[in-house]
Amino acid sequence: MLWLCLRFPLLALEVFPPDDGPVVVTARQRVVCANAAAQAAGIAPGLRLAAALGLAPGLNVREQQAPREAELLHMLACWAEGFTPQVSVAPPDELLLEIGGCVRLFGGLAALCDKALAELQAQGLTAVQAVAPTPLGAQWLARAEDAGPCESLLDLPTRLAPLPLAVLGELDGPTTRTLAALGVRALGDLFTLPAAGLRRRFGGALPLWLAQARGEVPDLRESFIFPEHFEQRLELPAKVSDASMLLFAARRLMASLAGWLAARSAGVAECSLLLEHEDGLPPTVLTLAFAEATADLARLERVLRERIERCRLTAQVWRLQLVAAAPQPLAGRTLGLFGQEAALALAPVIERLRARLGKDAVHGLTAVADHRPECASRVVAEGAPAAAGLAAGAQPLWLLPAPQALSERDGVPQRGGNLLRLAGPARIESGWWEQGEQREARALIGDVQRDYFVACSPRGEWLWVFRDARGWWLHGLFA
Repeated sequence: MLWLCLRFPLLALEVFPPDDGPVVVTARQRVVCANAAAQAAGIAPGLRLAAALGLAPGLNVREQQAPREAELLHMLACWAEGFTPQVSVAPPDELLLEIGGCVRLFGGLAALCDKALAELQAQGLTAVQAVAPTPLGAQWLARAEDAGPCESLLDLPTRLAPLPLAVLGELDGPTTRTLAALGVRALGDLFTLPAAGLRRRFGGALPLWLAQARGEVPDLRESFIFPEHFEQRLELPAKVSDASMLLFAARRLMASLAGWLAARSAGVAECSLLLEHEDGLPPTVLTLAFAEATADLARLERVLRERIERCRLTAQVWRLQLVAAAPQPLAGRTLGLFGQEAALALAPVIERLRARLGKDAVHGLTAVADHRPECASRVVAEGAPAAAGLAAGAQPLWLLPAPQALSERDGVPQRGGNLLRLAGPARIESGWWEQGEQREARALIGDVQRDYFVACSPRGEWLWVFRDARGWWLHGLFA
C-alpha cells in the first residue's frame, strides 16, 4: 500500500476569498492562521490578536469558522475520489489517499502528485503533500513538510527518525515536557526506547502510534463514504451582492463534482447551481447545460463562468448549492497498447502481439451453445465468426482451469472458514449425450448434475461453487 497525505495548513484562511492585504484568522483572541502578507509583518500562529494588530494596524481579522472548514474538507474528499476510491478524512486539515493501485493510471507517482497539487492550486488552496507506505507515516512527513516520497517500508524508520516530536500532534503537555526532560528531541530517540517502558510511563497510545507509523501494527482508517447522489452546499463567509464574486466558491463545488463523476466513469449533461437568499426569497437557479455528458472540469468551469458572468442578482447570496442530475455513463475511448496515440484497428495490435509472443499465444474465443461452463466456449482462429451462446445467468467471467475440491464441515463448504451462500441453487444438468463416447482432441466432460451457488468467503471473496454427488467444488470467482 502507498498513502498520499494532503495537509492544508492554511485551511482556516482559505475558507474565505483571497485577499492581497494582511489577513489572519483568530480563535479566542489568538492568531490561528496568517497569510503571506501578515507573516511578512511578523505575525505568526499563536500570537495574541492585540500584538498582531500592533504589528499590522490595517490587519484584516476573521474569526475561525470550524463548520465551514469541515465542509471544505468534505468537498475536497469528494474531489479526491477522482484519484482513488479509498479516501480517509483526518480532521481538522488532512486527507489520506491510498494510491498504491492508482499510480500507473496517472503515469507514475510524480505525475499523480503534480496533478493533485495543480488542481488544488487552481481552487486557490495550499497543500503540503507526503507519500509513505503507512497512513500515519505519511501524516508525520506532511506535518514536517518532508515532501520527498518514501515508497519502501524498510526506508520508512530512517525517514521518520529525524522528525521533531511536534509532528505527533496528539501528545499532551505533561508528556511533551517529560520527554524533553529525558532528552527525547526526535522520533528516532523514541524508536530507541523499549516499547514496554514507554507503555508503563506514558500509556499504550504512544508505542502504538510508533508501531503503526512503521508498519508493524495495522492502522485501519475509516474510509470516507461518498454520497450516492451529488448535492452539496457551501455557505459563503459573507453575503455577496455581485454574482462575479461567486465564481471562487462555485469552482470548488465544481471540482468536487468532477471527482465524484470521475470515480463513476460518468458525466452529466445538466446540473444546477442554486444561489440561496435570505428572508424566505426563492433561490436563483443557474442551469448549466452541456452538449453531451461530460466530467471534464475545464468544460464544467467554462460553462459555469459564462452563466455567472451573465447573472444579475436581485438579492444578496449567502449560500451556494450544486445539484447534479442523474449521472450518465461515458463512452469509452480506445487507447494505444504500444505507445501509439490510439489503436484505431485491432488487427495491427494482434499482429504485434503474435510477433512478440508467438502465433499460438494469441487466438480468439467463440461462444458454444452448452450449459456446462467448461464447454461454453472454444478457441478459434482470429476473425472466425462468433457463434450464438446460451444466456450465462449469474456466472463469473473468471473460471478455474478445473473445479477445485472444497472441504466440508457439517454440510457447510470451507475456504478459509465457512462459506456464506448468497444465492442459489441453480441446477445445471447436461451432457448426457457424451456418455460412452471416445475422447478426441479435447477431454469430454460428460454428464454433469450440479447445483451452483454464489458464496462469500471470510476474506470477502465472491465465489461460484457447486455441489454434486462427490461433494463441494469451487469453479469460479466473481471478485
